[in-house]
Amino acid sequence: MRFWNYKIAGVAFLIFLGCAPGASFSQSKRDKSVWRYDGGLLFETDGALPNGVCFRVSGNATSPEFFENLKRIDDGHGTAFRRGVETVTQFPDQLLLSFVIHDQSCSPGLHQVGTRPYLTREMMSALQLSLYWKRGVDLRQVKNIKEVGASVEPIVPYATALAAELPQRFEWSYQLLVPSAGVPLTDSLVFVFRTAEGRIAARVAARL
Repeated sequence: MRFWNYKIAGVAFLIFLGCAPGASFSQSKRDKSVWRYDGGLLFETDGALPNGVCFRVSGNATSPEFFENLKRIDDGHGTAFRRGVETVTQFPDQLLLSFVIHDQSCSPGLHQVGTRPYLTREMMSALQLSLYWKRGVDLRQVKNIKEVGASVEPIVPYATALAAELPQRFEWSYQLLVPSAGVPLTDSLVFVFRTAEGRIAARVAARL
């Protein structure tokens, strides 16, 4: 199912996403709930490599003015997406995905005994991205994805005095334009990280 591999500055990447965590929620009645998407969709997920390295992907999906005042309303009649009095049924022509990737402890909040492995440029260059639109159980490959920005920046350790003795860590940032014209808002966007051997390192779906 892999259809798109990309390498930049010695790094290939995969992607992310959480299930509507970027929406704010309110419930005015027992049988009615409203999700608001001002500012777009925020997303976050964790992944792991076979060598014991764990990582986190976080970011957002936006489109000029599309998510402003956009609401999802769930009631006894079903689910509807509205912007004011307008009913919205499809995504805009394209979405801008902005996200960052960095390593993290595989057991957040627990004290790490000994030296843990860190995400390196070589590990990132081996990762591959697969991106799909999902409707029910049907997966459709997303094509013509365009990268509009990418960078790799070192992470400055808290203990700056010990920086020379600590392994160097990095944060990878990406911006992608994803075609979404004609895609119903009820479809979800699925992201899959795979290793060079085809093993899934992380998988998550973004949905409104």
